[in-house]
Amino acid sequence: MDSEYLESTPDVDTAADPIIKQSKPPLDSRIGRDAPFVFGQRYLENEEDVFNHNAWDNVEWGEEQINQAREMIAKQYESPVKDYDKSLFNANPAKYWDIFYKQNKDNFFKDRKWLQIEFPLLYKVTAKDYQEPTTILEVGCGAGNTFYPILNQNGNKNLRLFGSDYSKVAVDLVRSNETFASQHEQGIAHCSVWDLANPEGLLPEGMEPNSADIVIMVFVFSALHPNQWKQAVENLAQILKPGGTILFRDYGRYDLAQVRFKKGRLLEDNFYVRGDGTRVYFFTEEELEQIFCENGPFVKEMIGTDRRLLVNRKKQLKMYRNWLQGVFKA
Repeated sequence: MDSEYLESTPDVDTAADPIIKQSKPPLDSRIGRDAPFVFGQRYLENEEDVFNHNAWDNVEWGEEQINQAREMIAKQYESPVKDYDKSLFNANPAKYWDIFYKQNKDNFFKDRKWLQIEFPLLYKVTAKDYQEPTTILEVGCGAGNTFYPILNQNGNKNLRLFGSDYSKVAVDLVRSNETFASQHEQGIAHCSVWDLANPEGLLPEGMEPNSADIVIMVFVFSALHPNQWKQAVENLAQILKPGGTILFRDYGRYDLAQVRFKKGRLLEDNFYVRGDGTRVYFFTEEELEQIFCENGPFVKEMIGTDRRLLVNRKKQLKMYRNWLQGVFKA
């Protein structure tokens, strides 16, 4: 399991896969660095200090870390998922998320308190002094760990917050929250079962075409098979208003969660199945730009990489995390 999931190619062309940029990002990059917050600014200046803290931000990767990750991934190709099992995992992915939420309910993921740091736009449109009609759709709402932090602090009486997930069990968990009923009666909170990549182009229940000001996708797109990306982007384009915004956060290439997969987990290049049957893909910045902008209708406002070095000081272990974050405009 990976950190968001509460844990948490053999020959990679470096030119085609530029995984690391060595310079520190500017403070306005919206990757944990928006003033007045200081989170995301603990830099490892001296390697001798590495075990003085539990985590470091924007850690530069050297050839040693990159080569080690590639070697571990190359071993995964020796024992990929068997073709028969691939068809099982890909045939009905919602089934495995239903099982997941039946077993874990709303106790597994933590509320995403970092939303205000990473996506300040959400808090601008939900502030008491912002009463403009605003529609937000969260795709892949799970048990509500983004949905309810937004809803609970909302001061905008003209907000409409939609949650969607292709797991019925997850949607039922959101709807069972004691806050949901009252907010739903006021026309603010809505939640329904919806498949982001549905081939019919159906929209979430209660939503009209071009009605969303903001779409949130946090660790959601990675659950799709690569052959679903195009349809998913088309569905998103149908939902967003002209000038609307997609707020995106997901797994980056060579993240700890990817390199530590063992045999029998590799479905396709950079695409895996976890032990519970749920799937996950690990992206590069270049892939995201291609998916959403070059092959899709959106304009890149920002794509950035959030790298963290987590440290187990007792065992003297170093664990590299790598997430991607993007803002796209319709």
